[in-house]
Amino acid sequence: MHAPLVGGPTRTAANWLDGLNAAIQAGDPDRIGALFEADSHWRDALALTWTIVTISGRAEIQHRLAVSGVQCGMRNVTIDPDRCPPRIVERAGVATVEAILRFETDVGRGAGLVRIRSDGPAGATPRAWTLFTALEELKGHEESVFRARREEPAFSREFHGPNWLDRRRQSHAYEDRDPAVLIVGGGHAGLTAAARLGQLGVDTLVVDREERIGDNWRLRYHGLKLHNQRHSNHLPYMPFPSTWPAYIPKDKIANWLETYAESMEINFWTRTSFEGADFDPKSRHWAAQLRLADGTIREIRPRHIIMATSVSGTPNVPAIPTLDRFGGTVLHSSRFQDGADWQNRDVMVLGTGTSAHDIAQDLHGNGARVTMVQRSPTLVVNIEPSAQLYDGVYLGDGPSLEDRDLISASMPLPVVKAAHKLITDAVKEHDKPLLEGLEKAGFRLDFGENGTGWPLKYRQRGGGYYFNVGCSELIATGDIALVQYDAIAEFTKDGARLKGGGLRPAELIVLATGYKGQEHLVETLFGAEVAQRVGPIWGFDPATQELRNMCMRTDQPGLWFTAGAFSQCRIYSKFLALQIKAAETGLPVPL
Repeated sequence: MHAPLVGGPTRTAANWLDGLNAAIQAGDPDRIGALFEADSHWRDALALTWTIVTISGRAEIQHRLAVSGVQCGMRNVTIDPDRCPPRIVERAGVATVEAILRFETDVGRGAGLVRIRSDGPAGATPRAWTLFTALEELKGHEESVFRARREEPAFSREFHGPNWLDRRRQSHAYEDRDPAVLIVGGGHAGLTAAARLGQLGVDTLVVDREERIGDNWRLRYHGLKLHNQRHSNHLPYMPFPSTWPAYIPKDKIANWLETYAESMEINFWTRTSFEGADFDPKSRHWAAQLRLADGTIREIRPRHIIMATSVSGTPNVPAIPTLDRFGGTVLHSSRFQDGADWQNRDVMVLGTGTSAHDIAQDLHGNGARVTMVQRSPTLVVNIEPSAQLYDGVYLGDGPSLEDRDLISASMPLPVVKAAHKLITDAVKEHDKPLLEGLEKAGFRLDFGENGTGWPLKYRQRGGGYYFNVGCSELIATGDIALVQYDAIAEFTKDGARLKGGGLRPAELIVLATGYKGQEHLVETLFGAEVAQRVGPIWGFDPATQELRNMCMRTDQPGLWFTAGAFSQCRIYSKFLALQIKAAETGLPVPL
């Protein structure tokens, strides 16, 4: 271990920033390069590139940052005195000076974060390991400006004139106008985007086919709770009450989403199906078809459509050979609600992801005889403490939620992979007795790409893992039977016949076979040409090291996508809303 950098974290960060400001002002790539480690990473969220991108390696960073910094007028990069002060923390096993920054560009104000390795030789020139730059607000279009404009006088002499409720009803009806933005999907992804746009004064309508706001949670299986803790799952502007449980039940979440939509004054049409839309490149409007609750079709003409139908919007029902011979009930997991109807009956659950485990456990708890069928290796992690270790930025006392979100967003993908590999190695030791029990029962385990655990697996494919809340023990003890899919010879009227002989009886088969990607939905609703233009959605793009087409402009003008965990949507909804606001105001940015 080398001696630490001299002067403490604040002086180290300040010295580095002096060099950065001078190099950016000069537009000198060589001077910028001298400020970065050879294996450094710069992640930008709109501030300088008007997209979300990670750039790795000193040579590439010095060129891109020099050009972008000058073009955008980056200046006055300083330590932010109002946020968590510079400190020495460990990230991905590396001790670093971590400092939160603020800066300006020609069109906005930004926040940033720099990490400088703190184990360099004494007196060495500080060099950045990671740099994050993010747009926080557009000049002249700050959220505070719009809040001030909405403020009403203390009283009005016209007691019988339109009051707040009258104006809300008029706004909600859209009888005299079209929304600027149509959001399809009213779960947490759609609501967070709508809330952010609303605070920027962008007229937004959310539509969802369910009966009530929150039904996407309310109607799921009986015992469901969030599998990560409250502290990372808050919604923008309205954090959950501190009195709430660590693991929030589905109905509590559903009711909160309903409350959130009302409190944030979000225009939301329930029982409304989005039937598709066509884009007019001349007017730059969509002709969107909505099927209303009474069955009639209404066309609206928004300039932007945000698809917030989750990573997994369309159930995947694969063609399973001989399943058509089965004489019982077949349900996709999305339609399963309660195991009470299957007491003392034989049930087969096809799949080993989260939904499969939770449904199998619910059925077993209601007295069903359950067989789980494994089709591919699955990552299993105990919900406590192991699954929560990946949420380390949000654990314990420390910085504000706003600062933690910035720290979370500042992590470039290579650093996330390195950190998660270390965490996964520790998790495997934590969970060793459970994992050994599963393997003895014949369960095939997986630990993610290069052993990086469940979060990156989620961001690559939207599933393929399980947070153990008791089902794994039932499998290990044989209380829930396990069969490998390739051991099944055929399905019959009464269940599944095994290659080794014998019948696994079943009256119900639950297909916990996941969901189709959003590309399928795009082609269905917008046509093959738009789907081809947009390309893959979700999963990491090797060129940008970012989630593909998520919360950033796509190659189809006016079409946007948002999805992900509560924390992802809370963080990235801001960037999504800022891009749309910039487009609506005609700012000189490449949108």
